[in-house]
Amino acid sequence: MIVIGAGHNGLVTAAYLAKAGLRTIILEARESVGGTAASEPFGGATVNICNCDHLTFRTTPVMTELDLAAHGLTYLDADPSQLNMTWDDHRPWLSFHDVDRTIDGLMLMHPREVEGYRRYLKAAIPAVKMVLDAASEPPSLGGLTRTALEHRMRGVSTLLRWSRLSAADVMRSFFDTEALRAPALAVGPMVWGISPEFAGSGLGALTYAMRHVAKVGRPVGGSGAVPEALLAAFTAAQGELRTSSRVSSIVCDSTGVRGVTLADGTEIRADIVVSACDPHRTFVEWLTGAPSQADDLIERWRTIPHSQGYESKIDAILTEVPRLVDTDTADFRRLGVDSSACTAAIAPSIAEMDRGYELMGRGQILDRPGLLVNVPTVMDPSMAPYGRHVLSLEAIYTPYNFVGGWDSAAEPQRWLDRFATLVQPGFAESVVEWRAMTPASYESEFNLPQGHATSFAGGPLASVRNKNPELTRYETAVRGLYITGAATFPGAGVWGASGRNAATVVLRSLP
Repeated sequence: MIVIGAGHNGLVTAAYLAKAGLRTIILEARESVGGTAASEPFGGATVNICNCDHLTFRTTPVMTELDLAAHGLTYLDADPSQLNMTWDDHRPWLSFHDVDRTIDGLMLMHPREVEGYRRYLKAAIPAVKMVLDAASEPPSLGGLTRTALEHRMRGVSTLLRWSRLSAADVMRSFFDTEALRAPALAVGPMVWGISPEFAGSGLGALTYAMRHVAKVGRPVGGSGAVPEALLAAFTAAQGELRTSSRVSSIVCDSTGVRGVTLADGTEIRADIVVSACDPHRTFVEWLTGAPSQADDLIERWRTIPHSQGYESKIDAILTEVPRLVDTDTADFRRLGVDSSACTAAIAPSIAEMDRGYELMGRGQILDRPGLLVNVPTVMDPSMAPYGRHVLSLEAIYTPYNFVGGWDSAAEPQRWLDRFATLVQPGFAESVVEWRAMTPASYESEFNLPQGHATSFAGGPLASVRNKNPELTRYETAVRGLYITGAATFPGAGVWGASGRNAATVVLRSLP
Protein backbone atom coordinates (compact mmCIF):
# COMPACT_ATOMS: atom_id res chain seq x y z
CA MET A 1 0.00 0.00 0.00
CA ILE A 2 1.12 3.55 -0.76
CA VAL A 3 0.30 6.69 1.19
CA ILE A 4 1.18 9.92 -0.61
CA GLY A 5 2.10 12.70 1.78
CA ALA A 6 3.52 12.58 5.31
CA GLY A 7 1.40 15.28 6.87
CA HIS A 8 -0.11 14.21 10.16
CA ASN A 9 -3.24 12.66 8.57
CA GLY A 10 -1.15 10.71 6.06
CA LEU A 11 1.01 9.46 8.92
CA VAL A 12 -2.05 8.44 10.95
CA THR A 13 -3.50 6.47 8.03
CA ALA A 14 -0.18 4.80 7.29
CA ALA A 15 0.44 3.91 10.94
CA TYR A 16 -2.94 2.17 11.22
CA LEU A 17 -2.39 0.25 7.98
CA ALA A 18 1.09 -0.85 9.05
CA LYS A 19 -0.18 -1.81 12.49
CA ALA A 20 -2.74 -4.04 10.77
CA GLY A 21 0.16 -5.95 9.20
CA LEU A 22 -0.03 -4.44 5.71
CA ARG A 23 3.16 -3.54 3.86
CA THR A 24 2.87 0.24 3.66
CA ILE A 25 5.09 2.86 2.06
CA ILE A 26 4.81 6.61 2.66
CA LEU A 27 6.02 8.86 -0.16
CA GLU A 28 6.87 12.40 0.92
CA ALA A 29 8.07 15.13 -1.44
CA ARG A 30 9.89 17.05 1.29
CA GLU A 31 12.95 15.92 3.22
CA SER A 32 11.03 15.70 6.49
CA VAL A 33 7.58 14.68 7.74
CA GLY A 34 4.70 16.55 9.31
CA GLY A 35 3.84 19.17 6.71
CA THR A 36 2.42 22.26 8.37
CA ALA A 37 1.96 20.33 11.64
CA ALA A 38 5.76 20.13 11.94
CA SER A 39 8.27 22.17 13.89
CA GLU A 40 11.70 23.24 12.68
CA PRO A 41 14.81 25.06 13.89
CA PHE A 42 15.04 28.83 13.53
CA GLY A 43 17.30 31.33 15.24
CA GLY A 44 18.72 28.67 17.57
CA ALA A 45 15.22 27.74 18.80
CA THR A 46 12.35 25.48 17.73
CA VAL A 47 9.39 27.10 15.98
CA ASN A 48 6.09 25.62 14.84
CA ILE A 49 5.08 25.90 11.21
CA CYS A 50 1.53 26.69 12.35
CA ASN A 51 -0.07 27.41 15.71
CA CYS A 52 1.01 25.19 18.60
CA ASP A 53 -2.45 24.83 20.20
CA HIS A 54 -4.01 21.39 19.62
CA LEU A 55 -7.68 21.28 20.54
CA THR A 56 -9.09 18.16 18.88
CA PHE A 57 -6.25 15.63 18.52
CA ARG A 58 -6.75 14.20 22.01
CA THR A 59 -10.51 13.88 21.49
CA THR A 60 -9.78 10.96 19.12
CA PRO A 61 -8.52 7.48 20.09
CA VAL A 62 -5.40 7.95 17.92
CA MET A 63 -2.96 8.66 20.73
CA THR A 64 -4.07 5.60 22.71
CA GLU A 65 -4.55 3.17 19.82
CA LEU A 66 -1.13 3.94 18.32
CA ASP A 67 0.49 4.20 21.78
CA LEU A 68 2.05 7.53 20.91
CA ALA A 69 3.12 8.17 24.51
CA ALA A 70 5.45 5.18 24.19
CA HIS A 71 6.88 6.87 21.10
CA GLY A 72 7.71 10.07 22.97
CA LEU A 73 4.57 12.21 22.71
CA THR A 74 3.70 14.19 25.84
CA TYR A 75 1.18 17.02 26.10
CA LEU A 76 1.06 20.05 28.35
CA ASP A 77 -2.45 21.31 29.14
CA ALA A 78 -2.92 24.98 28.29
CA ASP A 79 -5.26 26.52 30.85
CA PRO A 80 -6.34 29.23 30.39
CA SER A 81 -6.60 28.16 26.78
CA GLN A 82 -7.18 31.58 25.23
CA LEU A 83 -7.10 35.28 26.02
CA ASN A 84 -9.91 37.02 24.16
CA MET A 85 -9.76 40.67 23.15
CA THR A 86 -10.54 43.10 20.36
CA TRP A 87 -8.52 45.96 18.94
CA ASP A 88 -10.96 48.47 20.46
CA ASP A 89 -12.11 47.00 23.78
CA HIS A 90 -9.47 47.20 26.51
CA ARG A 91 -11.02 44.54 28.74
CA PRO A 92 -9.53 41.17 27.73
CA TRP A 93 -11.02 38.04 29.25
CA LEU A 94 -9.86 34.45 29.60
CA SER A 95 -11.27 31.12 28.40
CA PHE A 96 -10.63 28.30 30.88
CA HIS A 97 -11.54 24.65 30.38
CA ASP A 98 -13.62 24.97 33.55
CA VAL A 99 -16.86 26.85 32.92
CA ASP A 100 -17.04 28.33 36.42
CA ARG A 101 -13.54 29.82 36.19
CA THR A 102 -14.45 31.40 32.86
CA ILE A 103 -17.65 32.83 34.36
CA ASP A 104 -15.71 34.20 37.34
CA GLY A 105 -13.41 36.06 34.95
CA LEU A 106 -16.33 37.42 32.96
CA MET A 107 -17.90 38.69 36.18
CA LEU A 108 -14.81 40.85 36.65
CA MET A 109 -14.35 42.03 33.06
CA HIS A 110 -17.78 41.85 31.36
CA PRO A 111 -20.44 41.20 34.02
CA ARG A 112 -23.35 42.09 31.73
CA GLU A 113 -22.39 39.27 29.34
CA VAL A 114 -22.42 36.48 31.94
CA GLU A 115 -26.05 35.50 31.45
CA GLY A 116 -25.61 35.43 27.69
CA TYR A 117 -22.56 33.21 28.08
CA ARG A 118 -24.53 30.76 30.19
CA ARG A 119 -27.30 30.64 27.55
CA TYR A 120 -24.70 30.21 24.82
CA LEU A 121 -23.07 27.25 26.55
CA LYS A 122 -26.43 25.59 27.24
CA ALA A 123 -27.04 25.52 23.48
CA ALA A 124 -23.48 24.99 22.26
CA ILE A 125 -21.92 22.36 24.54
CA PRO A 126 -24.29 19.50 23.55
CA ALA A 127 -23.67 20.35 19.89
CA VAL A 128 -19.89 20.28 20.36
CA LYS A 129 -20.09 16.87 22.04
CA MET A 130 -22.05 15.54 19.07
CA VAL A 131 -19.57 17.02 16.57
CA LEU A 132 -16.58 15.45 18.32
CA ASP A 133 -18.25 12.04 18.63
CA ALA A 134 -19.39 12.13 14.99
CA ALA A 135 -15.84 12.88 13.84
CA SER A 136 -14.52 9.66 15.33
CA GLU A 137 -15.89 7.39 12.62
CA PRO A 138 -16.50 7.59 8.85
CA PRO A 139 -19.72 9.60 8.51
CA SER A 140 -23.00 8.07 7.38
CA LEU A 141 -26.65 8.87 7.91
CA GLY A 142 -27.00 5.76 10.06
CA GLY A 143 -23.94 6.65 12.11
CA LEU A 144 -25.09 10.21 12.69
CA THR A 145 -28.54 8.98 13.70
CA ARG A 146 -26.97 6.57 16.16
CA THR A 147 -24.78 9.34 17.59
CA ALA A 148 -27.81 11.61 17.98
CA LEU A 149 -29.73 8.89 19.80
CA GLU A 150 -26.77 8.17 22.08
CA HIS A 151 -26.82 11.86 22.99
CA ARG A 152 -30.59 11.70 23.48
CA MET A 153 -30.92 14.22 20.62
CA ARG A 154 -29.22 16.91 22.72
CA GLY A 155 -27.42 19.28 20.41
CA VAL A 156 -29.34 18.28 17.29
CA SER A 157 -31.56 21.35 17.27
CA THR A 158 -28.54 23.63 17.71
CA LEU A 159 -26.69 21.97 14.84
CA LEU A 160 -29.72 22.23 12.57
CA ARG A 161 -30.53 25.83 13.48
CA TRP A 162 -27.00 27.25 13.60
CA SER A 163 -25.94 25.53 10.36
CA ARG A 164 -28.47 27.71 8.51
CA LEU A 165 -27.47 30.99 10.20
CA SER A 166 -24.40 33.16 9.91
CA ALA A 167 -21.91 32.85 12.75
CA ALA A 168 -22.24 36.59 13.33
CA ASP A 169 -26.00 36.30 13.83
CA VAL A 170 -25.52 33.40 16.24
CA MET A 171 -23.17 35.48 18.38
CA ARG A 172 -25.47 38.52 18.22
CA SER A 173 -28.28 36.39 19.62
CA PHE A 174 -26.32 35.81 22.84
CA PHE A 175 -23.99 38.76 23.35
CA ASP A 176 -24.27 42.56 23.31
CA THR A 177 -20.62 43.56 22.85
CA GLU A 178 -17.88 42.92 20.31
CA ALA A 179 -15.67 41.85 23.22
CA LEU A 180 -17.65 38.59 23.41
CA ARG A 181 -18.78 38.28 19.81
CA ALA A 182 -15.62 38.97 17.83
CA PRO A 183 -12.90 36.71 19.34
CA ALA A 184 -15.04 33.61 18.75
CA LEU A 185 -15.43 34.57 15.11
CA ALA A 186 -11.72 35.33 14.72
CA VAL A 187 -10.85 31.70 15.58
CA GLY A 188 -13.89 30.38 13.67
CA PRO A 189 -14.94 31.85 10.31
CA MET A 190 -11.85 34.06 9.96
CA VAL A 191 -9.59 31.02 10.32
CA TRP A 192 -11.83 29.27 7.76
CA GLY A 193 -11.18 32.16 5.37
CA ILE A 194 -14.78 33.32 5.13
CA SER A 195 -16.82 36.24 6.41
CA PRO A 196 -18.71 35.59 9.65
CA GLU A 197 -21.71 37.20 7.96
CA PHE A 198 -22.02 34.31 5.48
CA ALA A 199 -25.22 32.32 5.80
CA GLY A 200 -24.40 28.75 6.76
CA SER A 201 -21.29 29.66 8.76
CA GLY A 202 -23.10 29.36 12.09
CA LEU A 203 -21.19 26.34 13.38
CA GLY A 204 -18.16 28.61 13.47
CA ALA A 205 -19.71 30.06 16.61
CA LEU A 206 -18.99 26.86 18.56
CA THR A 207 -15.41 27.86 19.30
CA TYR A 208 -15.82 28.99 22.93
CA ALA A 209 -17.76 25.84 23.79
CA MET A 210 -15.09 23.64 22.20
CA ARG A 211 -12.64 24.77 24.86
CA HIS A 212 -14.98 23.63 27.63
CA VAL A 213 -15.46 20.17 26.11
CA ALA A 214 -11.93 19.48 24.86
CA LYS A 215 -8.66 20.49 26.51
CA VAL A 216 -6.22 22.66 24.58
CA GLY A 217 -2.78 21.11 24.74
CA ARG A 218 0.73 21.66 23.42
CA PRO A 219 3.15 18.82 22.67
CA VAL A 220 6.41 19.05 24.58
CA GLY A 221 9.07 20.13 22.12
CA GLY A 222 6.61 21.74 19.73
CA SER A 223 3.79 20.73 17.41
CA GLY A 224 6.19 18.57 15.41
CA ALA A 225 6.32 16.07 18.26
CA VAL A 226 3.01 14.69 16.95
CA PRO A 227 4.21 13.73 13.44
CA GLU A 228 7.50 12.49 14.88
CA ALA A 229 5.65 10.15 17.28
CA LEU A 230 3.36 9.00 14.45
CA LEU A 231 6.40 8.26 12.31
CA ALA A 232 7.95 6.27 15.15
CA ALA A 233 4.74 4.24 15.51
CA PHE A 234 4.69 3.66 11.75
CA THR A 235 8.30 2.49 11.51
CA ALA A 236 7.89 0.32 14.62
CA ALA A 237 5.16 -1.52 12.67
CA GLN A 238 7.64 -2.09 9.84
CA GLY A 239 6.37 0.75 7.68
CA GLU A 240 8.71 2.32 5.12
CA LEU A 241 9.18 6.07 4.65
CA ARG A 242 10.68 7.53 1.48
CA THR A 243 11.37 11.25 1.68
CA SER A 244 12.38 13.47 -1.28
CA SER A 245 10.02 11.29 -3.32
CA ARG A 246 7.77 13.58 -5.32
CA VAL A 247 4.83 11.85 -7.03
CA SER A 248 4.13 12.84 -10.63
CA SER A 249 1.25 10.48 -11.41
CA ILE A 250 -1.14 7.92 -9.97
CA VAL A 251 -1.25 5.14 -12.52
CA CYS A 252 -4.47 3.26 -13.30
CA ASP A 253 -5.80 0.74 -15.75
CA SER A 254 -9.37 -0.12 -16.71
CA THR A 255 -9.94 -1.88 -13.38
CA GLY A 256 -8.44 0.63 -10.93
CA VAL A 257 -5.19 1.80 -9.33
CA ARG A 258 -1.93 0.14 -10.26
CA GLY A 259 0.60 2.32 -8.42
CA VAL A 260 2.43 5.62 -8.75
CA THR A 261 5.23 7.17 -10.76
CA LEU A 262 7.73 9.51 -9.10
CA ALA A 263 9.17 12.66 -10.63
CA ASP A 264 12.47 10.85 -11.25
CA GLY A 265 10.67 8.16 -13.28
CA THR A 266 10.62 5.48 -10.57
CA GLU A 267 7.49 3.31 -10.72
CA ILE A 268 6.05 1.74 -7.57
CA ARG A 269 3.29 -0.82 -7.92
CA ALA A 270 0.39 -1.04 -5.49
CA ASP A 271 -3.29 -1.93 -5.67
CA ILE A 272 -4.19 0.61 -2.98
CA VAL A 273 -3.08 4.25 -2.94
CA VAL A 274 -4.15 6.78 -0.31
CA SER A 275 -3.53 10.42 -1.19
CA ALA A 276 -3.14 12.75 1.79
CA CYS A 277 -2.63 15.67 -0.60
CA ASP A 278 -4.78 18.33 -2.21
CA PRO A 279 -7.75 16.75 -4.07
CA HIS A 280 -7.29 19.03 -7.09
CA ARG A 281 -3.74 17.76 -7.52
CA THR A 282 -4.77 14.17 -6.82
CA PHE A 283 -7.67 13.99 -9.29
CA VAL A 284 -6.79 16.57 -11.94
CA GLU A 285 -2.98 16.51 -12.15
CA TRP A 286 -1.92 13.04 -11.04
CA LEU A 287 -4.62 10.60 -12.10
CA THR A 288 -3.43 8.85 -15.26
CA GLY A 289 -5.30 6.27 -17.32
CA ALA A 290 -8.29 6.34 -14.96
CA PRO A 291 -11.24 4.07 -15.82
CA SER A 292 -14.29 5.68 -17.39
CA GLN A 293 -16.26 5.61 -14.15
CA ALA A 294 -13.91 8.33 -12.86
CA ASP A 295 -14.72 10.77 -15.69
CA ASP A 296 -17.37 12.61 -13.70
CA LEU A 297 -15.11 12.81 -10.65
CA ILE A 298 -12.22 14.29 -12.62
CA GLU A 299 -14.38 16.77 -14.49
CA ARG A 300 -16.12 17.86 -11.31
CA TRP A 301 -12.81 18.64 -9.61
CA ARG A 302 -11.51 20.33 -12.74
CA THR A 303 -14.32 22.88 -12.42
CA ILE A 304 -14.04 23.40 -8.64
CA PRO A 305 -12.06 26.63 -8.07
CA HIS A 306 -9.01 26.37 -5.85
CA SER A 307 -8.99 28.98 -3.10
CA GLN A 308 -6.02 31.18 -2.28
CA GLY A 309 -4.16 31.02 0.99
CA TYR A 310 -4.96 33.75 3.50
CA GLU A 311 -2.98 32.96 6.67
CA SER A 312 0.54 34.09 7.48
CA LYS A 313 2.77 33.60 10.49
CA ILE A 314 5.67 35.44 12.06
CA ASP A 315 8.23 33.56 14.15
CA ALA A 316 10.42 35.81 16.28
CA ILE A 317 13.19 35.13 18.76
CA LEU A 318 12.92 37.41 21.79
CA THR A 319 14.94 38.24 24.87
CA GLU A 320 11.81 39.07 26.92
CA VAL A 321 8.23 37.80 27.12
CA PRO A 322 5.86 40.48 25.78
CA ARG A 323 3.15 41.45 28.25
CA LEU A 324 -0.16 42.87 27.08
CA VAL A 325 -0.70 46.26 28.69
CA ASP A 326 -4.39 45.58 29.28
CA THR A 327 -3.62 42.56 31.48
CA ASP A 328 -1.69 44.73 33.94
CA THR A 329 -4.79 45.65 35.95
CA ALA A 330 -5.96 44.83 39.45
CA ASP A 331 -8.98 42.89 38.18
CA PHE A 332 -6.88 40.81 35.82
CA ARG A 333 -4.22 40.06 38.43
CA ARG A 334 -7.01 38.87 40.73
CA LEU A 335 -7.46 35.87 38.42
CA GLY A 336 -4.05 34.61 39.52
CA VAL A 337 -2.80 33.24 36.18
CA ASP A 338 0.03 33.98 33.77
CA SER A 339 -1.91 35.05 30.70
CA SER A 340 1.27 35.22 28.60
CA ALA A 341 1.29 31.42 28.49
CA CYS A 342 -1.91 31.17 26.42
CA THR A 343 -2.84 32.27 22.91
CA ALA A 344 -4.25 35.77 22.59
CA ALA A 345 -6.97 36.12 19.96
CA ILE A 346 -6.91 39.78 18.94
CA ALA A 347 -10.01 40.33 16.87
CA PRO A 348 -11.25 43.05 14.55
CA SER A 349 -14.91 44.00 14.87
CA ILE A 350 -17.46 41.92 12.95
CA ALA A 351 -17.86 44.78 10.48
CA GLU A 352 -14.08 44.86 9.96
CA MET A 353 -14.00 41.08 9.44
CA ASP A 354 -16.66 41.34 6.77
CA ARG A 355 -14.78 44.20 5.10
CA GLY A 356 -11.52 42.26 5.44
CA TYR A 357 -13.02 39.38 3.49
CA GLU A 358 -13.93 41.77 0.68
CA LEU A 359 -10.45 43.30 0.76
CA MET A 360 -8.88 39.86 0.35
CA GLY A 361 -10.61 39.55 -3.01
CA ARG A 362 -8.75 42.68 -4.12
CA GLY A 363 -5.43 41.49 -2.72
CA GLN A 364 -5.55 43.93 0.21
CA ILE A 365 -5.17 43.50 3.97
CA LEU A 366 -7.02 45.03 6.90
CA ASP A 367 -5.22 47.80 8.75
CA ARG A 368 -5.82 45.80 11.95
CA PRO A 369 -5.91 42.12 10.92
CA GLY A 370 -7.01 39.26 13.12
CA LEU A 371 -4.01 38.07 15.14
CA LEU A 372 -3.40 34.84 17.06
CA VAL A 373 -0.38 35.39 19.29
CA ASN A 374 1.44 33.16 21.75
CA VAL A 375 4.84 32.58 23.32
CA PRO A 376 5.14 28.77 23.49
CA THR A 377 8.37 28.93 25.49
CA VAL A 378 6.50 30.24 28.54
CA MET A 379 4.96 26.77 28.94
CA ASP A 380 7.74 24.80 27.26
CA PRO A 381 11.24 26.24 27.85
CA SER A 382 12.74 23.30 25.92
CA MET A 383 11.92 25.11 22.67
CA ALA A 384 14.56 27.82 23.11
CA PRO A 385 17.96 28.27 24.80
CA TYR A 386 18.15 29.94 28.19
CA GLY A 387 17.41 33.64 27.98
CA ARG A 388 15.44 33.38 24.75
CA HIS A 389 11.73 33.07 23.92
CA VAL A 390 9.78 32.24 20.77
CA LEU A 391 6.95 34.49 19.60
CA SER A 392 4.33 33.04 17.25
CA LEU A 393 2.11 35.65 15.57
CA GLU A 394 -0.47 34.50 13.02
CA ALA A 395 -2.16 37.10 10.84
CA ILE A 396 -5.45 36.15 9.17
CA TYR A 397 -6.96 37.48 5.91
CA THR A 398 -3.49 38.01 4.39
CA PRO A 399 -4.10 36.89 0.78
CA TYR A 400 -1.77 35.00 -1.52
CA ASN A 401 -2.29 37.65 -4.22
CA PHE A 402 -1.34 40.54 -1.91
CA VAL A 403 -0.94 43.57 -4.18
CA GLY A 404 2.21 44.68 -2.36
CA GLY A 405 3.90 41.37 -3.12
CA TRP A 406 5.37 39.01 -0.54
CA ASP A 407 8.97 39.63 -1.59
CA SER A 408 9.00 42.65 0.69
CA ALA A 409 8.98 42.33 4.49
CA ALA A 410 7.14 45.62 4.91
CA GLU A 411 3.69 44.13 5.48
CA PRO A 412 4.72 41.47 8.03
CA GLN A 413 6.77 44.16 9.79
CA ARG A 414 3.58 46.20 10.07
CA TRP A 415 1.88 43.37 12.01
CA LEU A 416 4.75 43.35 14.49
CA ASP A 417 4.49 47.11 14.81
CA ARG A 418 0.75 46.86 15.38
CA PHE A 419 1.25 44.18 18.04
CA ALA A 420 3.86 46.39 19.72
CA THR A 421 1.14 48.99 20.44
CA LEU A 422 -0.66 46.44 22.64
CA VAL A 423 2.26 45.35 24.81
CA GLN A 424 4.53 46.99 27.33
CA PRO A 425 7.40 49.21 26.08
CA GLY A 426 10.60 47.55 24.91
CA PHE A 427 9.06 44.92 22.64
CA ALA A 428 10.86 46.06 19.49
CA GLU A 429 14.20 46.04 21.30
CA SER A 430 13.59 42.49 22.54
CA VAL A 431 13.34 41.06 18.99
CA VAL A 432 16.60 39.31 18.10
CA GLU A 433 15.56 37.77 14.80
CA TRP A 434 12.30 37.11 12.93
CA ARG A 435 10.91 35.59 9.77
CA ALA A 436 7.53 35.60 8.02
CA MET A 437 5.77 32.57 6.59
CA THR A 438 3.24 33.83 4.02
CA PRO A 439 0.91 32.04 1.59
CA ALA A 440 3.74 32.29 -0.95
CA SER A 441 6.05 30.53 1.53
CA TYR A 442 3.53 27.76 2.15
CA GLU A 443 3.28 27.20 -1.60
CA SER A 444 7.02 27.08 -2.27
CA GLU A 445 8.09 25.22 0.87
CA PHE A 446 5.10 22.96 1.64
CA ASN A 447 3.62 22.28 -1.80
CA LEU A 448 0.30 23.97 -0.98
CA PRO A 449 -1.15 25.37 -4.24
CA GLN A 450 -1.42 29.16 -3.84
CA GLY A 451 -0.52 28.64 -0.20
CA HIS A 452 -3.87 27.07 0.66
CA ALA A 453 -4.75 23.63 2.02
CA THR A 454 -8.26 22.75 0.87
CA SER A 455 -10.29 22.19 4.03
CA PHE A 456 -13.58 20.40 4.62
CA ALA A 457 -16.25 22.98 5.40
CA GLY A 458 -19.16 22.43 7.75
CA GLY A 459 -19.96 19.87 10.38
CA PRO A 460 -21.60 16.44 10.58
CA LEU A 461 -24.66 17.54 8.59
CA ALA A 462 -22.46 18.64 5.68
CA SER A 463 -20.85 15.20 5.70
CA VAL A 464 -24.05 13.44 4.61
CA ARG A 465 -25.20 15.95 2.01
CA ASN A 466 -21.85 16.82 0.47
CA LYS A 467 -21.69 17.42 -3.28
CA ASN A 468 -18.26 15.78 -3.32
CA PRO A 469 -18.92 12.44 -1.58
CA GLU A 470 -15.30 11.28 -1.72
CA LEU A 471 -14.52 13.95 0.90
CA THR A 472 -16.68 12.16 3.45
CA ARG A 473 -16.39 8.55 2.27
CA TYR A 474 -12.58 8.65 1.78
CA GLU A 475 -12.97 6.24 -1.17
CA THR A 476 -13.24 7.41 -4.77
CA ALA A 477 -14.73 6.30 -8.08
CA VAL A 478 -11.39 4.67 -8.86
CA ARG A 479 -11.06 1.24 -7.28
CA GLY A 480 -8.16 1.25 -4.83
CA LEU A 481 -7.80 5.04 -4.65
CA TYR A 482 -8.58 6.71 -1.31
CA ILE A 483 -8.06 10.19 0.07
CA THR A 484 -7.50 11.74 3.47
CA GLY A 485 -6.30 15.05 4.88
CA ALA A 486 -7.71 18.49 5.70
CA ALA A 487 -10.00 18.43 2.65
CA THR A 488 -11.88 15.42 4.00
CA PHE A 489 -14.21 15.16 6.99
CA PRO A 490 -13.91 16.45 9.69
CA GLY A 491 -11.51 19.12 8.39
CA ALA A 492 -8.42 21.11 9.21
CA GLY A 493 -6.31 21.49 12.31
CA VAL A 494 -4.16 18.90 14.04
CA TRP A 495 -7.06 16.49 14.51
CA GLY A 496 -6.07 13.12 13.04
CA ALA A 497 -9.68 11.93 12.71
CA SER A 498 -9.57 12.06 8.92
CA GLY A 499 -6.47 9.85 8.84
CA ARG A 500 -8.00 7.33 11.22
CA ASN A 501 -11.31 7.28 9.33
CA ALA A 502 -9.56 6.78 6.00
CA ALA A 503 -7.61 3.83 7.42
CA THR A 504 -10.87 2.35 8.74
CA VAL A 505 -12.44 2.55 5.27
CA VAL A 506 -9.40 0.98 3.62
CA LEU A 507 -9.25 -1.88 6.11
CA ARG A 508 -12.98 -2.56 5.74
CA SER A 509 -12.53 -2.86 1.98
CA LEU A 510 -10.00 -5.65 2.24
CA PRO A 511 -11.15 -9.26 1.70
